[in-house]
Amino acid sequence: MNLKTKEKKFDFWQDHSLEYLEMALNKDFQERIENPDGYGKRTGECGDTIEFFLMQKDGILDSISYDINGCRNTNACANTVVRLASGKDLKTAWSITYDDILDYLKTIPENEHHCAELAIGAFYLALTDLAEKIK
Repeated sequence: MNLKTKEKKFDFWQDHSLEYLEMALNKDFQERIENPDGYGKRTGECGDTIEFFLMQKDGILDSISYDINGCRNTNACANTVVRLASGKDLKTAWSITYDDILDYLKTIPENEHHCAELAIGAFYLALTDLAEKIK
């Protein structure tokens, strides 16, 4: 008997985690802010660009928004940064890592992990800008 194993075709809706789907499709925090307390922008080798806009009150990230020119995975990573950092103090925000983004999303494709690097890099630039302004 000849048994052939078929490679299962990836089903976007069934094979991604709920967290990934929510972050990839949500655009609630996609907004440009004039005169933010902190601003950071990065463009990846893939051509995707992320900009973060931070507002703080008493050392707490009170409002975080972003704008992207990129793919669904980049949107998922930017949204995850907002989810992980909102309402946190600056020290806690600095402790968020690339791995935290990947762990939260669970099912981002391995060949798209650079989107998490892009998101955290832009976020760190925004935190740096914020820290310089509140010295």
